[in-house]
Amino acid sequence: MDFKKYNLSKSVLTELYKNMLKPRLIEEKMLVLLRQGKISKWFSGIGQEAISVGVTMALNNEEYILPMHRNLGVFTTRNIPLNRLFAQWQGKASGFTKGRDRSFHFGTQDYKIIGMISHLGPQLGVADGIALASKLKKLNTVTAVFTGEGGTSEGDFHEALNVASVWQLPVLFCIENNGYGLSTPTNEQYNCEHLAHRALGYGMESHIIDGNNIVEVFKKVSELAKSVRENPRPILLEFKTFRMRGHEEASGTKYVPDELLEVWRSKDPIDNFRSYLFEDSILNEDFELEIIEAITNDIEANLHLVFEEEEINSTISNELNDVFKNIKYQEFKHEENTENIRFVDAISEALKQSMERHNDLIIMGQDIAEYGGVFKITEGFVEQFGKDRVRNTPICESAIVETAMGLSIAGMKSIVEMQFADFASSGFNPIVNYLAKSYYRWQQEANVVIRMPCGGGVGAGPFHSQTNEAWFTKTPGLKVVYPAFPFDAKGLLNTAINDPNPVMFFEHKALYRSIRQDVPTNYYTLPFGKASMVKSGSDVTIISYGAGIHWALDTLESNLDISADLIDLRTLQPLDTETIYVSVKKTGKAIILQEDSLFGGIASDISALIMEHCFEFLDGPVKRVASLDTPIPFAKSLENQYLAKSRFVTELKALLAY
Repeated sequence: MDFKKYNLSKSVLTELYKNMLKPRLIEEKMLVLLRQGKISKWFSGIGQEAISVGVTMALNNEEYILPMHRNLGVFTTRNIPLNRLFAQWQGKASGFTKGRDRSFHFGTQDYKIIGMISHLGPQLGVADGIALASKLKKLNTVTAVFTGEGGTSEGDFHEALNVASVWQLPVLFCIENNGYGLSTPTNEQYNCEHLAHRALGYGMESHIIDGNNIVEVFKKVSELAKSVRENPRPILLEFKTFRMRGHEEASGTKYVPDELLEVWRSKDPIDNFRSYLFEDSILNEDFELEIIEAITNDIEANLHLVFEEEEINSTISNELNDVFKNIKYQEFKHEENTENIRFVDAISEALKQSMERHNDLIIMGQDIAEYGGVFKITEGFVEQFGKDRVRNTPICESAIVETAMGLSIAGMKSIVEMQFADFASSGFNPIVNYLAKSYYRWQQEANVVIRMPCGGGVGAGPFHSQTNEAWFTKTPGLKVVYPAFPFDAKGLLNTAINDPNPVMFFEHKALYRSIRQDVPTNYYTLPFGKASMVKSGSDVTIISYGAGIHWALDTLESNLDISADLIDLRTLQPLDTETIYVSVKKTGKAIILQEDSLFGGIASDISALIMEHCFEFLDGPVKRVASLDTPIPFAKSLENQYLAKSRFVTELKALLAY
């Protein structure tokens, strides 16, 4: 390895060596602790230290880095206190996740490090969001994100690079090509000579770097980072290196040929750099011993602190209270001036007034800019707010949800429009595993609203007509809103945008242009977790939301002899159980109407809650009415048969007659 040609100062060379040696010595200690059963798992980065250290030293401290589980050098080079790192690995309270996650699955705003999740790929799109915020704020900063060569096989890799290229985002995509994804060699991971060549397909600059040469890594990344700050754009970097130990320690390395291990052992980044420093008289034995002693003492002192710390203890209320960021609802009252508008207009008004109120709010989605979205909700927004804030996206739901998460990390709000709620399945992983879990894991808010045009009755078939709220009501960490009227839609959407927690906001397509209401013209909010009593009666409690409310209203208007409480839930998470219980205790009978198919829907949970809390007040079984347990069909006659609407009146009368 040629270290001389870069003409770095002795102080920089010494710092590079110290920063590589520190994670190596920590790892060697952790391997001992692993064998002693004092830590549960370890992902070794031995042999790859030059990449983590070189990239981190090339960036400024205010620039975000998104590392993986072999990038200990990122954390130590940013000088995170070792006692906190060690506590994190042992699940102690002074760690970063309060014992709720392990390893490097955490982030810290104090050190501008955003850790991975086990699904690998989502962090690539998150880096896009952080970089987008930097570009919009004109910060002239670069974001670096790591992945392994195995992770480049995921769709998130393609989506993130494509978005970064289309939007010219200042991201360094760093591939640590270390030979194996767990036990799968690179020739079974991809069929090209170099992963860097993939950049050609995205119109992106790329470089291949010797990942074991600390000076080359540091110098090249420093030059590129400086260039990207001046001329924002994404760059793909492939670092050639090798993983000297198993994927994690339990895996071992028996699948690696001995001769290959020997070749890479001779390329050890620390040993080679150490030899050069000795040859150039930058390092001597006394100085090296002094460095090793200082690092070792630091490790031992901080381990002692953590070993002395008590095992973590929490309460059920503490755990439940950390699922969402706690906020005080800010009420904006509606005024008397109203306008009779459609449901679709109420959504558009809320978006427009919120965009005017929040200068840091971004809307992203397919065809939402000049075209105004497939439902024309954002028509005219580009002219008022510009393309920086109203952004057409490629067809890549996963990367755009991740980008929204990155914007939140960088302190901005965003709204993602799923063209149809059905398409959320393409962004499911980052929704349920990144957005939903970030606050609980490391107190990072996900200030994101995902708008979900949903529902049947429009003959759109299995891929454009689902009402899939149950996918998300099951996931702790997501709020789920599902209005039935224009007044509620406007007020609740404003509240959703103000909320720093992730909100899935369902909008029934069949209601968009069929339902009108007098809606206040001013900006106002409505609280989450508060149902609406649409009708009051004494015979039965009807509980529904979305289009189901209108089906129930039609039924009651056609059967004036039925006296019912009709509860519009409005929000499904949080759920207003108090209003439900009070009504059921009054009427003695309950029927729950949902458009979603029956099994596994929220009606089942509401039924169970009523049975548990109101059993002694019931005069009949709790009834659920839902659509068929089939995909939703296209043909009108089949769709009518599928939907719960056609069966509701029969089931309601049967319950009343019980």
